[in-house]
Amino acid sequence: MLITSNQSNSELLKTEQLVYAEYKSANLNLDMSRGKPCPAQLDLSQGMFDILTSSTVIKGAQDYRNYGLLDGIPEFKKIVCDLINVQPSELLLGGNSSLNLMYDSVQRAMQFGILGGTPFNKQGKIKWLCPVPGYDRHFAITETFGIEMINVPLDENGPDINFIKAQIKDPAVKGMWCVPKYSNPTGIVYSDSIVEQLATLKPAASDFRIYWDNAYMIHTLEEQDTPLLNILTIAKQNNNADIVYIFGSTSKITFAGGGIAFIASSEKNMSEIKKRMSMQTIGHDKINQFAHYSFFKTSTNIIEHMQKHAKIIKPKFDIVINTLETLLDANIAKWSYPKGGYFISCDLAHGTAKRTIALAKEAGVIFTPAGSTYPYGNDPLDSNVRIAPTLPSLQDLSTAMKVFCVAAKIAYLEKHA
Repeated sequence: MLITSNQSNSELLKTEQLVYAEYKSANLNLDMSRGKPCPAQLDLSQGMFDILTSSTVIKGAQDYRNYGLLDGIPEFKKIVCDLINVQPSELLLGGNSSLNLMYDSVQRAMQFGILGGTPFNKQGKIKWLCPVPGYDRHFAITETFGIEMINVPLDENGPDINFIKAQIKDPAVKGMWCVPKYSNPTGIVYSDSIVEQLATLKPAASDFRIYWDNAYMIHTLEEQDTPLLNILTIAKQNNNADIVYIFGSTSKITFAGGGIAFIASSEKNMSEIKKRMSMQTIGHDKINQFAHYSFFKTSTNIIEHMQKHAKIIKPKFDIVINTLETLLDANIAKWSYPKGGYFISCDLAHGTAKRTIALAKEAGVIFTPAGSTYPYGNDPLDSNVRIAPTLPSLQDLSTAMKVFCVAAKIAYLEKHA
């Protein structure tokens, strides 16, 4: 522990630099940059490849080898409806990427407007609310369309609701990104109060939408999942159903390269989405949907499947937390203790995140770039780092985190020597 040492900071810096030099000479090549499933997780769904053979009858509501069923096959729709508690008429199954569905939703609003409203790209400057730290790919979408992004403070209960209520008085504010459960990167779950208040927002813009990315809806690390209120149910109860689009996928349940994404919303919103989407496709991959249905059969089986994921990745989260607790003190870093999801959020001493990540990279360990968890890649405190433990082996992860901690110490001591 740094601060309790009898050595001066200058002496400590020299000691850490020697340790760092040893790691640097080891020619490491470790990648901690993205939250990807590891091979053992992907292997859990390998049996899906045994389901479809030349003799398999791929039929249900129709012959699933043919065109049609824009919103997906009813068998797998039922499973997803059971998982997120929506009606079949409120759900559409897409391809393998929920990010694609989110991008398309923004694109439609830009080009065609929402429910008969003026297209965003004809309304002048528009704005978007972005809880921070957050998901870099969300911010990349809104930045791509030239939308002004507004940082929203985030704590253990969720985004600052009073700040949000003040911002949505501006009719130029058209949307808000949310990762409400095991949030990326902090791992928090939005409190009941926050969900209820978001569901009942009354923004000045009638075409304001909450983009509710429920990517980690069942991705618990514990035996008991942490519940999240159903925002669409509450919105409907308050005659506000159109305010939210819900997104998710099986990409971290089955195969990241071949899962099934979905979007859910009010029937009115879904009718418009299907109308626009019918110009893009006659139907998504129903054979993949049928394979997923045949592999799982019920939502209960998916929940049990996710417990197998948890057994694989929980020890990795433990390695990260234990290494941080052992090698760093509160002056250098503070971190989250997530109960699910794919990330650990680490707040380093102000002004040291970029230097820490650069040092780690020089030693052969790549982390998500500092600043990525903020719009425009601009963390005003140069503090937050997203740690993604799932992909590396236990041994590689342990090494990577030791390098991270040495780098964080050096970055801190360089400022305080």
